[in-house]
Amino acid sequence: MTNELIAILMFASMLLLVATGQRVFAAIGFVASAAVILLYGTGGVELPFAAAFKLFNWYPMLTLPLFIYMGYILSESGIAEDLYRMMHVWFGRMAGGLAIGTILLCVIISAINGLSVAGMAIGATIALPEMLRRGYDKVLITGVVQGGSSLGILVPPSVVMVLYGMIARQPVSQLWLAGVFPGLLMAAMFGLYVWLRAKANPSLAPKLSEEELAMPIGEKLALLRAGIIPFLIFFAMTGLFVMGYISLVESSAVGATAATLAAAIKGRLTFRMIHTTARKTLSVSALFLWLILAALAFGAVFDGLGAVRAIEGLFITRWELTPWQVIIMMQISFIIMGMFLDDTAMLVIVAPLYIPLVRILEFDLVWFGVLYTMTCQIAYITPPFGYNLFLMRALAPKEITLPDIYRSIWPFVIMISLVIALVMAFPQIALWLPQTVRGY
Repeated sequence: MTNELIAILMFASMLLLVATGQRVFAAIGFVASAAVILLYGTGGVELPFAAAFKLFNWYPMLTLPLFIYMGYILSESGIAEDLYRMMHVWFGRMAGGLAIGTILLCVIISAINGLSVAGMAIGATIALPEMLRRGYDKVLITGVVQGGSSLGILVPPSVVMVLYGMIARQPVSQLWLAGVFPGLLMAAMFGLYVWLRAKANPSLAPKLSEEELAMPIGEKLALLRAGIIPFLIFFAMTGLFVMGYISLVESSAVGATAATLAAAIKGRLTFRMIHTTARKTLSVSALFLWLILAALAFGAVFDGLGAVRAIEGLFITRWELTPWQVIIMMQISFIIMGMFLDDTAMLVIVAPLYIPLVRILEFDLVWFGVLYTMTCQIAYITPPFGYNLFLMRALAPKEITLPDIYRSIWPFVIMISLVIALVMAFPQIALWLPQTVRGY
């Protein structure tokens, strides 16, 4: 049996196990372990073990639980709820103002969180009921919350980019900076879409009544204080890191400490909240760790068989594809897999194949990381298994049905796809900022 056939059997076995409903890290780890023992005997376990153990020697790994902790403590302490109240008042006069304010809220939460979960939870439990009560179209605002919350994995400090950086061995700081302009471009496109829809059909997004807007300017200015704490946390964490005053690990520690102090200043730092935050942080961090370990082990065995070189020969020599056609095929495969898998599962499955191939084709791995992350946004909101779809169904008011959720996402899928196409056509949209700030 040739090495190429063994590699195909490994990949097919992994997909089959994942399709049966097994945990992704267990399926990938089992295939890697079985393959190395069958091929090299019991002594072969050193190969995946050595690759996986590199993870424990990688200092930036400490950032993962700290960023996750920070996101959960901000959500549990109600700081995000205060932010929405501020958006509610300041955007009330604009066409579709509450929906646009929700998108902006998602950007802010993303900038101090790094995950889509917090943005989705806040949007579904706080913003949706308020907008429904004021007569907003339920399909429109459901799409707004889902599209806006997906920005959490693109805008720094993105946890997905931290995971990609670990596996691809790319600087997380460059990945974060590369995600800024695509993320802001996407948020602006979402906001423009809502504004145009509201202008064309005001019944979709009625303006607030004069009674609701007749708040004294002093009270409106007082509400702005809700934005001070998130801004200070973001600056202390990301701003100081980008300017070079603190390292990546230090930035995560600063962010976690600042979020804890903010909850204490608000008088919301209770033992119950700390216990809930710690339990959720441990659960998510452990899951990510197992996934990365499985990916590194599988990648070591897979690459040892020469699978990457075989695929390069298939695409470039036999099929005579150009490098750009290969990249487009990768993006299409991401979108297809994203209909059935989450972002971390996709990453650990394709990393052994795609990342070495992208390097061989001489494309920028930071740029490719941004493309991957944006495609994950589509994965989050597309049927049948989009993560945000099910989270929305669990959190949304009962008036919003599953068909409403499915109908709501397609305009946002199109807009995300358009931004992906722009970043592919003009890589400097992603690469200009890291090149300028850090000399990448």
